[in-house]
Amino acid sequence: MSESEFSLIEKYFSSPSRNLKHPCTLLGIGDDAAVMKLPAGHQLVVTMDTLVAGRHFPRQTSPYDIAYKSLAVNVSDLVAMAATPSFFLLSITLPEADENFLAEFSAGLFAAANAFSIALVGGDTCKGDLSISIQASGFVLDDSYVSRSGAAVGDRLFVSGELGAAALGLASVQGRVQLSPEQQQFCLDALNRPYPRLDMIDLLRRYASAAIDLSDGLLGDLGHILASSQVGAIIDKQKIPAYHALPLHNCFEYALSGGDDYQILFSVAADKLEAMNALATEQNLELFEIGVITESGFFMLDQHTTIDLANRRGFDHFAT
Repeated sequence: MSESEFSLIEKYFSSPSRNLKHPCTLLGIGDDAAVMKLPAGHQLVVTMDTLVAGRHFPRQTSPYDIAYKSLAVNVSDLVAMAATPSFFLLSITLPEADENFLAEFSAGLFAAANAFSIALVGGDTCKGDLSISIQASGFVLDDSYVSRSGAAVGDRLFVSGELGAAALGLASVQGRVQLSPEQQQFCLDALNRPYPRLDMIDLLRRYASAAIDLSDGLLGDLGHILASSQVGAIIDKQKIPAYHALPLHNCFEYALSGGDDYQILFSVAADKLEAMNALATEQNLELFEIGVITESGFFMLDQHTTIDLANRRGFDHFAT
């Protein structure tokens, strides 16, 4: 690594005034690797996502928003596992050492890090096509994590919030729809600055039998739960919390498969529903029940029609 790269890291990513100091950090930025202490009675949950320009975000996206979203999508994965975000590593590949880009990127990164209470503890820089890789870690109490494989027949399916706004925002950026100024701002915020559902961690830990964050679309991500749990499902189209402007633009499909929502889809056993709903009310969480886990099959009720969803798939980077 050249001296200029060291100076860029020092200038934009090592400032103790902007970066949180996690109490479990024994050795952070500036060495060959970070050293962390695992709290007694906890397990470590680790995730990693790479975002590539032109693939995961439009090339005209601001550096601030690129950084914010790159961290947010990783934190959302931790939330889906009922893990409390703790620390992360950043690897950024840049075509050039553009200080204006880095100044805005680091501002967005640390704004997100502070909002999500997660600390940067190390990483890497490289020259090449623009991409950002983040490895994020969090803690759960021993054996209290939530996976995709725990859904059982009779469990109810819930979504933590509205779907489809981010996909509508992307369609607007690409010139495929025309939105009002208010809709445009809301949908672009949903696309560029998703907020991980940190407020769901406690409820998921207590009551969810399976969970996933909605990155690739409701149908595709629910399909992952069904495959992992070896079960089926029936969902009700009328109960899906679609962003209100979708029908106005004939875009309800975005609520089903648009992706980039970063709400939480989860299942709950019938005998836990009363307690879960009580906690949701206490914590002012609005949840949307959209279906039920069955023995097999994947169907959607649309008023008097039943649609077979068995062949629906989520986003696939290598699909033709």
